[in-house]
Amino acid sequence: MPKNKTPRFYFSLRSPYSWLAYRTVMSEHRDLAERLEWVPFFEPDPLSARLMEEQGGRFPYSEMSREKNRYVLQDVGRITKARGIKVTWPVDRDPVWEVPHLGYLVAAAQGRGHDYIDAVYRARFGQGRDICDPRTIEDIGWELGIDPQRLSRASDQPELRAEGIRILLDVCKDGVFGVPFFVHGYSRFWGIDRLDAFVEHLRSQEEPATEIPRELTAVGIGTATDDGHAGGCG
Repeated sequence: MPKNKTPRFYFSLRSPYSWLAYRTVMSEHRDLAERLEWVPFFEPDPLSARLMEEQGGRFPYSEMSREKNRYVLQDVGRITKARGIKVTWPVDRDPVWEVPHLGYLVAAAQGRGHDYIDAVYRARFGQGRDICDPRTIEDIGWELGIDPQRLSRASDQPELRAEGIRILLDVCKDGVFGVPFFVHGYSRFWGIDRLDAFVEHLRSQEEPATEIPRELTAVGIGTATDDGHAGGCG
């Protein structure tokens, strides 16, 4: 794993835990939001997976079990109820996650990354919309004043697809296995229940760990990127 000087927040527009972490960062740690490198984490479609493998990468993901999916719904329900947040759960039918996540690259290039993330999360968890439907992303483009066609068809653009592959390779290099995932130096923090520790780490400017094990063994092996505690998912 490389040492990253700029702190990174790997987020997924699919994940309710990423959504909750995003809300916390933006409402309670807005000053840190500008220091972070925001990196989208998404499950590759067959084309991205093939291009990724051609460059020696392999995405650390397998489909979440039905039992774990039920648990996540229950767990997020508890968290949002405690925080007074209403959730409208979307239904994902044959999702292509490049559609919303590569759209983020278009928005970020125009300095509208946070506005885009906020709008997509609102569409997904506030309105229950399908964010992998280009029409949803097109509507967000009109809302934000960003070219709707370029935004909604980002996954069809070779240069953005190539940038997406570079990001997926960074996922592998940084040892990311679920979201939300925070990286600074050699230090890694996974899940919303590690967000406070990550914030404390940044504010104290503590030196990151000087060494990490060459090989890490996963604890609580499951069937998805969110193997382990409930504070993170894919």
